[in-house]
Amino acid sequence: MSAHPAGPVTIHPVEGKHDKREFVELAFRLNRGDPAWVPPLKGEVFALLTPGKNPWFEHGKAQFFLARRDGRTVGRISAHIDFLALEQPAEQGMGPGTGNWGLIEAEDAETAHALIVAAEDWLRSQGMHRALGPLSISIWDEPGLLIEGFDTPPTIMLGHNSPLYRAWIEAEGYRPVKKLINYAVEIIDGFPPLVNRIVAAGERNERIRIRRVDKRRFDAEARLIMGILNDAWSDNWGFVPLTDSEIAYIGKKLKDIVFEDLIRVAEVDGEAVAFMIVLPNINELLIDMDGSLLPFNWARLLWWLRKPKSRRLRVPLMGVVKRLQNSRMASTLAFMMIEYIRRDGVAHYGAQQGDIGWVLDDNQGMNAVAEAIDATVNRVYQLYDKPLA
Repeated sequence: MSAHPAGPVTIHPVEGKHDKREFVELAFRLNRGDPAWVPPLKGEVFALLTPGKNPWFEHGKAQFFLARRDGRTVGRISAHIDFLALEQPAEQGMGPGTGNWGLIEAEDAETAHALIVAAEDWLRSQGMHRALGPLSISIWDEPGLLIEGFDTPPTIMLGHNSPLYRAWIEAEGYRPVKKLINYAVEIIDGFPPLVNRIVAAGERNERIRIRRVDKRRFDAEARLIMGILNDAWSDNWGFVPLTDSEIAYIGKKLKDIVFEDLIRVAEVDGEAVAFMIVLPNINELLIDMDGSLLPFNWARLLWWLRKPKSRRLRVPLMGVVKRLQNSRMASTLAFMMIEYIRRDGVAHYGAQQGDIGWVLDDNQGMNAVAEAIDATVNRVYQLYDKPLA
């Protein structure tokens, strides 16, 4: 981070391929010295930013900005509006008039200030009266600013940022609005006796069936799981429904790292009512690839995908249909899926630890599950908001 800025910071909207490349590359330059930062695959970042590739743009619009000083790129930010988010009830966190910004990277506080002002001005010009961020780009991507847990690399699909950013954002008048919690849990030796008793009781219940997903029916299974998800999460803070094209896009993106023994669907009386997705932590491989599969990282990736070994497994998504939430059945299904995947994760993937998250800080059901399996908080993300006068 530069201590003595020279000339003034100027803000430029991203126009054309060269600017977009600068936008992507800046994160690599600013974070390269951070041993906990995992370089994303650059192709994935370009896809995230590109209408026609990322189906989010079917219901959203975005403007990307670069900050420059003395001819050098020193910062970046996105400002964006999700039209589905505008339709959500305001008491659930989004709602009418709420725009977003995210993907912020900055060399210093002056650059961060100029970027946030530019994002806010753009949101105002689109009729927004509240800014909620950071989101990059949707609530389903990498929401929130990391405020605790800087020492270890994140697992797959979790963000990482400089610890300096918190003070810079709060200096712009942003107030904390929601915390997203990520848990770590040791899984080699199994869970406490109470959990084992709940699992055993579930196994005696003839109404319950816990099954693996069938990759031969991948598209149908993806639609089934995401249908449960849209129902299960619909009352959650920040919820924005996934569209059919987003579900297809997520399925295609994750297909190569989906393994049948790491995803479970729970059925009650023959009806699918809950699911749990666990992914091997590909970040253990990506951390030294510098964002590129060339020249030989393709081979490393393909070899790893044949039979991945992953010290940590991540649970990015689980859910139970709304009508069963807060019931004894819901917790039974959750513990059964967790335990079955734990056994396969240890036996087949060499896993030692699970990552569960993110979890809303007021999601009592999931926080109670985490407590019951002796999980501990290892990362906390903060979302902020600010009225745009």
